[in-house]
Amino acid sequence: MTLFLLKGLLRDRNRSLFPLLIVAAGVAINVFAYCFLLGVSDEIVRTNAMLDTGHVKIMTRGYASISGQLPNDLALLNVGALVGRLRSLYPDLEWAARIKFGGLLDIPDEQGETRAQGPVFGLGLDLLGPASHERGRLNLEKGLMKGRLPQSPGEILVSEKLASHLGVRIGEMATLISSTANGAMAVQNFTVVGTLQFGIGAMDRGAMLVDIADIRYALDMADSAGEVLGYFPHMIYDEAAADRIALSFKETFRDGGDDFSPVMLTLKEQSGLGQILDMGKTYVVIVLFGLILVMSIVLWNTGLMSGLRRYGEMGVRLAMGESKGHVYRSLLHESVLIGAAGTVVGTLLGTVASYYFQEKGLDISGIVKGATMLWPNVYRARVTPAAFYLGFIPGLLATLMGTAVSGIGIFRRQTSQLFKELE
Repeated sequence: MTLFLLKGLLRDRNRSLFPLLIVAAGVAINVFAYCFLLGVSDEIVRTNAMLDTGHVKIMTRGYASISGQLPNDLALLNVGALVGRLRSLYPDLEWAARIKFGGLLDIPDEQGETRAQGPVFGLGLDLLGPASHERGRLNLEKGLMKGRLPQSPGEILVSEKLASHLGVRIGEMATLISSTANGAMAVQNFTVVGTLQFGIGAMDRGAMLVDIADIRYALDMADSAGEVLGYFPHMIYDEAAADRIALSFKETFRDGGDDFSPVMLTLKEQSGLGQILDMGKTYVVIVLFGLILVMSIVLWNTGLMSGLRRYGEMGVRLAMGESKGHVYRSLLHESVLIGAAGTVVGTLLGTVASYYFQEKGLDISGIVKGATMLWPNVYRARVTPAAFYLGFIPGLLATLMGTAVSGIGIFRRQTSQLFKELE
């Protein structure tokens, strides 16, 4: 029966071509939308985890309450012992201490007078430790535009835009003017050895990276850190595992109720990322449902037009003794064949388009220009195994729904009326 119907569809392209194209287009859009939304969600998570939230983050209670102000006077103390204990309790995670700070970066001239000056957002992290993964985690090699990465104490990296704005050249001295953890003025000289392109508007405008040992000395924060970040292997966020670790941390490190008690937050509990990720999942469901509905309506109308043209055929089949139920089932069988063929074509088109944007990305730097949040400038799709079978849900369901609704007309007409259409 299947082979017979397939031959009929191939010989009568007016009956199969347009529905197949509709299904292929709908499935392609569906697969691409799924892969792109998934990629956008992953990119937002990866960017924020890499630079700000980690997969889990440990701070003091006081620091967490006003973290946007970078209150290093409320930083974690005895961080070396804390990180050692964390590695013992949670060996599956990589732990990294960081210090965030703000200030002015002053560029002196030959006489030591200020030549240029601008605000800077600084990030202190382990750039020189032999066992540190911070360079790879932040893709510093890939983002390096000029110069080299720090190799000795006292060397820093600045964003390419900041270097261009201040007119600082590789190898020149730059003076950081900030405040220590005790509220005093901090003035420290560094050597600019490289410039970076982060691909994130907020960082590209005015960021500097410095080894954590250097900034601890400059800000009077010996064995301290504003934050300790935890990362899952391969930078893949596991929401359930993060929740379990946060609960275990709360039970292990009893909250003393003071501002210096350590607290742990998961990625979803920071920067409104929980709402963003939940919205992303909702959008995927809405897109799937919307495409199924639209495709069903289009295919229903297609089925109605095709049915009007085929009423004569139906009348002949009924006059020859074929039951209405059998005719109806054969139409559904045809729709499955069309839906399957259209789904395969649409899935191939959708995955090819998704793979292109996975490799090339979509640059939206013009849209997020001036943004203060950590939004990446380039969004990429992500092709997953689900993309290869996800399209079968709308592809087959929509064709079946369209045919099922349009085919009801067979039962509403008498055989004589259908046969008369042959004239």
